[in-house]
Amino acid sequence: MRGMKISPVEQLFTIFNESAAVLQEELHCTYLEALAETGENIFQEAILQEEISEIAKKRLRKSYESISLNSFSKEEIRKSFQLAILKGMKENTQPNHQMTPDSIGMFIGYLVKKFYTKSEMRLLDLAVGTGNLLTSVINQQGETQAEAIGVDIDDLLLQLAYVNANLQELPIEFFNQDSLEKLFIDPVDIVISDLPVGFYPNDVGASEYELKADSGHSYAHHLFIEQSINHLKPGGYGFFMVPNGLFESEQAPKLHAYLNEAVHIQAIMQLPLTLFKNKQAGKSILILQKKGDTIKAPKQVLLASIPGFSNMQAMEKILGQVEQWLKESKL
Repeated sequence: MRGMKISPVEQLFTIFNESAAVLQEELHCTYLEALAETGENIFQEAILQEEISEIAKKRLRKSYESISLNSFSKEEIRKSFQLAILKGMKENTQPNHQMTPDSIGMFIGYLVKKFYTKSEMRLLDLAVGTGNLLTSVINQQGETQAEAIGVDIDDLLLQLAYVNANLQELPIEFFNQDSLEKLFIDPVDIVISDLPVGFYPNDVGASEYELKADSGHSYAHHLFIEQSINHLKPGGYGFFMVPNGLFESEQAPKLHAYLNEAVHIQAIMQLPLTLFKNKQAGKSILILQKKGDTIKAPKQVLLASIPGFSNMQAMEKILGQVEQWLKESKL
């Protein structure tokens, strides 16, 4: 089609996609593994896989030389890499490989910017996955100097996150481990997380937590909240995507008591159900502030239902409510 201008995101996605397909065939690996390899090649400006054929090397060289990363913005790189990851996940889906929808990443990025107004921040994501939510949030912090830590038990997802961060030149440290085991990191200003929902199989590990179940397996998402709060500075904020029924389960009273003790709940914002495959999978954004000597509780908790993100008028109204609430709660 003549005259159709392709966007930078499409242009870069095509390079990721075509070069990953070449490597997938040559290395007899999955598309996602090949995507991590090609991302690393592009970042290092070299073909690191010595074992592949000369024809493949030639094809890759031609592909890589057709673009220059410097001509793309961080968000263009993030979005094109995300599209390639989504393609790979469709081909080989595992239930825990769900990516946080982009609109939610943008919204959480906006909330972080509104709640936390200092010029430097350290962020932590204990379920970092491919790094899409974390990098999306960082990219929206404008002039604020942000550095981050991402933890995940899945080594392939973490490899993709590492490549993702390198391509965007973002200062993120990654740890490949069970996030609920001991973490050797300094306290942070902000924790964000699309919490893994379900039971944590390691009962011995869970016994270290206040939110362990009285009998049977503990809820992983409860333990993730506690672990996150443990690693926040006093006055630091947590932004969590939580199941809508978080405070309705049989383990909820314990969670409620723990949160009352450790944090001030700032806001609970229900996300549009249209973003989720079924209503049972619906989530809300829970915003917490860790207690500290000079930290006051808000006059009231901000409760809101977010309309569809494409409904601009309704979204502006919600953003206005957030601004108003922040003004009043800071008085």
